[in-house]
Amino acid sequence: MQVLSGRVLLRPTDPERSRRFYGETLGLAVYREFGTGPERGTVYFLGGGFLEVSGRSEQPPAPGLQLWMQVPDAAAAHRELTAAGAEVLREPRREPWGLIEMWLSDPDGVKIAVVEVPEDHPLRYRP
Repeated sequence: MQVLSGRVLLRPTDPERSRRFYGETLGLAVYREFGTGPERGTVYFLGGGFLEVSGRSEQPPAPGLQLWMQVPDAAAAHRELTAAGAEVLREPRREPWGLIEMWLSDPDGVKIAVVEVPEDHPLRYRP
């Protein structure tokens, strides 16, 4: 199978509230929008992928669903997101595996890892 593109599909319980969270609170840039009305679709840039918020669900997304977003500076992201009113579950800290992680929650309880890869971490490219 050859995959050309991918995205996470999120069916929130309150689409407008989720669009405000991802678009305004997190400040994700919009890739495209489609449809009309409150259940229209909005696709956000998510680094090397996309996050589509569209439709509506009676139940919050699967309890195990988590998003991973890499940022250049977790402390700066923490200041920015706290000022924007994001629900920070855990402030940034260095994990035993070397990444600096902060955890947030979206309006439906989807957990979001905001991750900084430090200069000395093996995930960084080294020629």
